[in-house]
Amino acid sequence: MKKIIKYGFLILLIGLVIGVYVNYPRLNIISGYASKNMASSVFLAHRTESSVAEFDNNFDPISKAETRVNTLNKSVSSNSFGILERTAFYREGLGAVLVDDDFDMAAPYLKPLRNKTAKQLPYPYGVLAQKDTVFANVDYQKIQQVVNAAFDATGERIQKTRSVLVIYKDQIIAEKYEDGIDKKTPILGWSMTKSITSTIIGILTKQQNFDIYKPAPILKWNEDERSKITTHNLLQMNSGLEWVEDYNTISDVSKMLFLSRDMTIVQRDKKQDFAPGTHWNYSSGTSNLLSRIIRGQFKTHQEYLDYWYTELIDRIGMHSMTIETDMAGNYVGSSYGWATTRDWAKFGLLYLHKGDWNGTKVFDPSWENYVKTPAPNSDKAYGGHFWLNADNGYKDVPETMYSCNGYQGQRISIFPSKDLVIVRMGLANGDVFDFNALLGGVYAAIE
Repeated sequence: MKKIIKYGFLILLIGLVIGVYVNYPRLNIISGYASKNMASSVFLAHRTESSVAEFDNNFDPISKAETRVNTLNKSVSSNSFGILERTAFYREGLGAVLVDDDFDMAAPYLKPLRNKTAKQLPYPYGVLAQKDTVFANVDYQKIQQVVNAAFDATGERIQKTRSVLVIYKDQIIAEKYEDGIDKKTPILGWSMTKSITSTIIGILTKQQNFDIYKPAPILKWNEDERSKITTHNLLQMNSGLEWVEDYNTISDVSKMLFLSRDMTIVQRDKKQDFAPGTHWNYSSGTSNLLSRIIRGQFKTHQEYLDYWYTELIDRIGMHSMTIETDMAGNYVGSSYGWATTRDWAKFGLLYLHKGDWNGTKVFDPSWENYVKTPAPNSDKAYGGHFWLNADNGYKDVPETMYSCNGYQGQRISIFPSKDLVIVRMGLANGDVFDFNALLGGVYAAIE
């Protein structure tokens, strides 16, 4: 009997070891997501630990992580079932970064030099209140009904909308927030950050004559078939490089975001599966590779850090925005842009006005046309790091509408035909939230 118990215990122990070994990468990502999101939300977005735990980190398996917030050194540590602990550390100017055991949190670091001088102009061009404007062709009551319908009823958590902002002819005509979120709360845009990265490339084409149609300036590719990949291919997600973008498994994107010290080299080191321009494949690694390409246009890292803010973000008054960096100090151009709903809307207005910001040319008008040109093999759904409606995916709005999209239903929708921008921020994707009802309802209420 003792032998049976002994062997049974041994089998159980072996099974436990195998289970831990197989699931170790998954536990790493669970702990990493929980700590990183908590650190950013508490120290960057200035939200309470309890609200983040209740509303942001409350889904399986993230909710299974045990999380501790250290306000003294601005770090958050999370562990999965007491087995594996990960720590995220907040650095002023750079946001929160998920670190490994070799990361020196006491080491000095560079941060972007910013000019947050407020302009004494009405929103969106300054910090003053808008002038009272009433448009006779706008059905305000109908729009408010549509906006209200985008939010959950009291006690429900289904649509999980955090904010909706509607701007027509540079005027806010509707704005609503859920409890605990307001116009001063920075919200993670996830992959809307890709459109920011694309815009930096667009600014470089204007200011430094950067040629997106030349082979991408990546030294490691010079001696193999990848030498034919252009920056244009990368912007259109048509590089042909190997990549798996699946947030529900241990894939290229999850390993990059939660395990990599330098996120800009993960896609760089992938093999080529298809000829450039022949196969569309969505890749966050590609966006971070573009961040590396941007870094290569400057002599110093400080210049690279400053450029995103001086030439775009602070230039159009998105002063709440922070683009977080990886452990190597590179902007995570795929995923980690934070800003208030009103500041995300400014980015949409910049494109609505074809790069003109109150008389200042941020990028050439041709760039706006470029990003909304359908990429080959994308079924007309994707352009240059922007999503399109050329496939009529949203049937109740024009095919000319295009947007910045992010995980969990972040969206800046731009309507050139009606001088309209609609921003929706939330925690539920389009499989739960009806974007067509929101966009189509608002659009129909403006004659």
